[in-house]
Amino acid sequence: MFRLEKVFQNDDSGYILFTNFVKSFALLFFSYLFIILRKNSLYELGNFEIFRNSNYFYYTFIFSIIFFLCSFFLRDRKEYRKNFLSFLKEDLLNIFFSIIFSFSIIFIFNLNFILKIDFIYFILYQILILFLFRFYFNYLYQYLINKNIIQKNIMLIGTYEEVKKILSEKLDKILIFKCCMITNTDNLNLKLIKSEFKFPIFRLDDDIRSILEYHSLGQIWILNGDKNKLDILSNIFKFSVDTLNIKLKENPNLVGKKLIADKYDFEFYEMSRFYGVNLFLKILIDKILSIFFLIIASPFLIFSAIAIYIEDGFPILFTQNRTGWDGRRFKIYKLRSLKKESFDKTLQVTSNDKRLLKFGKIIRKYSIDEVPQFFNVLNGDMSIVGPRPHMVEHDIYYSSLFNNFLKRHKCNPGLTGWAQVSGFRGPTPNPDIMRKRMECDLWYLNNWTIFLDIYIILKTFYALFKYKGD
Repeated sequence: MFRLEKVFQNDDSGYILFTNFVKSFALLFFSYLFIILRKNSLYELGNFEIFRNSNYFYYTFIFSIIFFLCSFFLRDRKEYRKNFLSFLKEDLLNIFFSIIFSFSIIFIFNLNFILKIDFIYFILYQILILFLFRFYFNYLYQYLINKNIIQKNIMLIGTYEEVKKILSEKLDKILIFKCCMITNTDNLNLKLIKSEFKFPIFRLDDDIRSILEYHSLGQIWILNGDKNKLDILSNIFKFSVDTLNIKLKENPNLVGKKLIADKYDFEFYEMSRFYGVNLFLKILIDKILSIFFLIIASPFLIFSAIAIYIEDGFPILFTQNRTGWDGRRFKIYKLRSLKKESFDKTLQVTSNDKRLLKFGKIIRKYSIDEVPQFFNVLNGDMSIVGPRPHMVEHDIYYSSLFNNFLKRHKCNPGLTGWAQVSGFRGPTPNPDIMRKRMECDLWYLNNWTIFLDIYIILKTFYALFKYKGD
């Protein structure tokens, strides 16, 4: 529902930010408990005046805020570490800086604070709280791994020897090898290799699209990508999946770089911008706005449902297979605007289409038929902003005309997008219009920010009336 696996696709920055926020709030909350219960009973927990009049009132708020800022700005890694050394390096160091900055602010603004011996107990208490929360977040991180939320589903591409070498490494549980594509299969017994590797093995001429969809792949690793693998690369680059070049030459790590198995350098050939904290914010905004818009649009939905029923009976909703993130299929919801009679559902609706209901013309003109897709957003299949999803048959057809067409699937499809607010809304009667729409979608994918999404949402209301649908 939240596509958290995509948030963690390339790093743990979203999880780290979440843990730092919770720890900062926990320091404030448990400091409040410490101050109240130090000289009072449980019955006084709700008495905020005791806390406000205490010696630690200003210090507690300032310390919690500075601790969060230090956690945010002083972190040097985007990978979560569960060991005790990271606790010493991160949390204790942040406590030290927070104390120094807190005292500095208290001194500069002459705030009420008297340094007493019980301040030492107060600091030790805060360290204990952080230590316990570290245990909890380590458990939560492992739980997310076990639930395949933080895991990365990977396909390996290389020679038998290269694939065997990478499989022999004791890699993190986060990296899950789902299948591989062997590039030198001429003199190899694939049945024996399958029993050795214990996962599916494919040839170069197998359908990559089907492989990506069936195995829900998040990354493809090209092992020792070079000129000899250019044909493979050119075929893979048509798709939306993140692609890495893993250099299997071992080099000493002298500059502290992140390496595969701590010894193999790598580089991204293709990398989606949709991951980490920014993606989490996009998902959060999608959920909140979807609920809001559904509440606002509920009278229109009820009226439309009644009008459709009166004119043509049930069903009220129309569902159809569409292509989503990484080419995964989903059922899209729409208010039914066409008659129930049998027809070719792959044909796009055009103006004055004989299949249209009388009321269907109205709801399509102002995109009211698209409102149920907010339920797709809540389900996690779509976003409010993104490339519009096409029928599976159209994706297959246009991907044969345009090499980059399937790159549109690097994020969730949207109710609206850069193409729609740029005037390319409605049917695509010829390939040239689809090409222009594709170019707009690819521009969006390469330039996406949260602020761009907000701009597109605002401009959509204007585009609904300027570029009326059919």
